[in-house]
Amino acid sequence: MPIHDWTRVEAGIFHDFHHAWIEEIKRALNAGLLPGEYYALAEQHAAGFGPDVLTLQSGGPESAPGRRPPSASDHGGTLLLSPPKVHATTEADFEFYRRRQSSVAIRHVSDDRMVAVVEVVSAGNKSARGPLRAFVEKAAELLAQRIHLLVLDLHPPGPRDPQGIHGVLWEELSGQPYAAPVDKPLTLVAYESGANLRAWVEPIAVADSLPDMPLFLEPGAHVPVPLERTYQQAFDAVPRRWRTVLEQV
Repeated sequence: MPIHDWTRVEAGIFHDFHHAWIEEIKRALNAGLLPGEYYALAEQHAAGFGPDVLTLQSGGPESAPGRRPPSASDHGGTLLLSPPKVHATTEADFEFYRRRQSSVAIRHVSDDRMVAVVEVVSAGNKSARGPLRAFVEKAAELLAQRIHLLVLDLHPPGPRDPQGIHGVLWEELSGQPYAAPVDKPLTLVAYESGANLRAWVEPIAVADSLPDMPLFLEPGAHVPVPLERTYQQAFDAVPRRWRTVLEQV
């Protein structure tokens, strides 16, 4: 299913779709994509974001931070150790951001260790300087705590994010500029937070199909998130009245 032009409808329609897509991604992850020691929850305002998918790992000696995950699990999906196939990869020395920090505190969820967050960007995240700044700061805090992040931005760049939300976040984290391709202004990006910070970037455009994107659970190890399938399942739940508007050629 091609990506729709969500500027055709009011923010509330995307908000409804946003919730449905998050739920479908959560279901896909818990239905066998995640190894058995991981699980995903959809939560409201987790870590300062809106409704997110949180990928969590239960505590205990086998899930201690820094443990190298196996390539496969006896109780679930496979962790891929090969590099993801995406359009572009950028890397930065994360000390640039750490030197700028004062203090960071990220809570645990249900006493289990949070390892990754999936965030679907809403128009509200870009609507004013305050919300955009809050988004960037919360994303930076998560990454500084070695919590990996997958950001799905289906909204066109605006005056506050002329290179998309990844451009704003990458400059904040690395001091490096990012230029989005003119013909592909929307962005999917997976952030891998280890000794260095890597951004696995897939520029896209309205009418493109959605590729699978990596969700890192540990540095060097990820699972593929089926964005196309989950997007279609969520879109099928949008009221027909608004599907018709979005599907107009």
